This record gives sequence, C-alpha cells and structure tokens, in this order.
Amino acid sequence: MQIIQGTTDFSLSHKSVVTIGKFDGIHLGHQKLFERVLAQKEKGLTAVIFTFNPAPEAFFSGKEMQELMSREEKLAAFEKLGIDVLIEFPMNRETAATEPAYFVREYLTNKLKAAVIIAGTDISFGDKGAGNAALLREMSEACGYRVEIIDKVSVGGEEVSSTLVRETVGKGDMKKAALLLGSPYPVCGVVAHGRQLGRKLGMPTVNLLPGREKLLPPNGVYYSNVWFDGTCYPAISNVGYKPTVSDERTIGVETYLYDFTEEIYGSEIIVELLEHKRAEMKFDGVEALKAQMRKDIAEGAAYHGTGQLEK
Repeated sequence: MQIIQGTTDFSLSHKSVVTIGKFDGIHLGHQKLFERVLAQKEKGLTAVIFTFNPAPEAFFSGKEMQELMSREEKLAAFEKLGIDVLIEFPMNRETAATEPAYFVREYLTNKLKAAVIIAGTDISFGDKGAGNAALLREMSEACGYRVEIIDKVSVGGEEVSSTLVRETVGKGDMKKAALLLGSPYPVCGVVAHGRQLGRKLGMPTVNLLPGREKLLPPNGVYYSNVWFDGTCYPAISNVGYKPTVSDERTIGVETYLYDFTEEIYGSEIIVELLEHKRAEMKFDGVEALKAQMRKDIAEGAAYHGTGQLEK
C-alpha cells in the first residue's frame, strides 16, 4: 500500500475508485463502503482511501482526540483490506479553507483520476464542511466520475457511527461495541516488560502500553482473547493503573493467557476485549490482590471454556 502524507502535491497515473472519510474504528458502515471500493478494484481501478491528518475534529478544536484506532492499527487494517493508496491529507488553515468544488476538481478528479467516488450520506469536506453528497452528485457528469452514496447501517434501531462506537466503548459495553464493529474491540501493540508481579504470584501476564490517542474502556477487568502468531488464546485482561502495586499513572492492558507458557516480550499481539467483568479495585495488600486474581482467572476459565482457535 502506498501512503501519501503531509502534502497536497500528489498524482496517480491510473484511474481510481476513491472513498473519503475519517474511518475511525472501521465499523459496519465503513465496511459497507469498503466492499463497494473493492468491487471496483476488481474491475481494474486503483483503490484509494482519502482521509485527513489530523482528524478535522482535532484540528478545529485544537485538542488531542482519543480514537478507536491508532494510526498503526488503521494502516494495518487498510493493508489487510487490499487498499492500494492511502491519502493522509494535511489539515491546516489553508487546506481547511479549500473551496469544495475546487477540492473535487483538483484533488479527486485531476490528481487522483477518480472514475468512481464512494461516500456515506454524511460526507463532509472543504471550507466549513460545505462539500457534501449533493455536490458530489452535481459535479459528477462534468468531472467524468460516477458517484455512489451509501446509506448508513443500523443495529438495534441505532445508526452505526464512529461517535456511537466511541460512546459505547467509553461505557465499557464491549458486547455492543463488537456488534457495531462486526468483531471484538481490539488493542494492538508490542508486548512490553512490566514489573513481573504476575509471574512472582504464579500468574504470568503480558503487558501492552497503548498510546494516549487510543481510546480504552473504563478501567477494570475484561474477558478477552489474544491473537498471537495466527492463534487465538482465551484470556482475561485488566485495563488500568494497577492501583495496588504502583503509583504510576500510565494506563496499560495487562493480560493473562490460558494454557500459554511462551516468552513473547517484543512480539506483536492483538488483545480483543470481549466483556466487562468488574471495575478496577484497590486491595489491602498483595495477598488480597492474589486471591482476587485467582478468582478472576477461575471465572474467566468458566467464561471461555477450553481450547484454542486456529486463525
């Protein structure tokens, strides 16, 4: 996948199919768009995702925004989908003020040679977000592209959106988040060295330290899965600060894997948070913590049953 970032000076040599959006979380609505993009790729068009960096909400608010997916997670997901080109369009005062019709003519038509443009009903681009689905349709004949506007997907009577997924994850409702995303909510990263307290207590764990930009559910214990080297292992995870044993204020995801004895420091894993079990607690001491960990692990074993899944 070719990544074009930090510049407005880009050009493709072949006709393309382009979809525009922020694509945080890759929920069911996004997946519907990508299905149409990949269908056009099969007809010979270059598959292009056009997104913005920073995200418009972060740029206009001036605040750091937590997202459902880190940039690394997005890149991996787009690569796996089979996207050919990712445009990370730079958001600054000048580009944010781009006249919408100019945006369509210059960037989508002239530079990207869009033969098909696919977008959701809430598409927004250009100065003050004035560019929309109606403008894409209006300009399609003159600019020589075909436009597909994809209706939103609903689950349980609610329209699926990144905002809804963020609200759901923020409440710790991981089962609903999985329904909106089409799969469990993932936390990806490289296994870091912790304080090895779990190992000392006879319950070794693996630690992920996602960046501040990654949205995590409320601190607490979650039933989980861990994907490592193509295999899914049942697990149980703690999201939080480890209040009993540390004053550090770095949020991590500490996970116990069932039937697993390998050393995987420095390895990439995916932790899927399946369901909230209990809130984070502070115990009177290590022995009380150890007793609760044993209880959590036993209840996690009952939740999962036994066995591993081959991916």
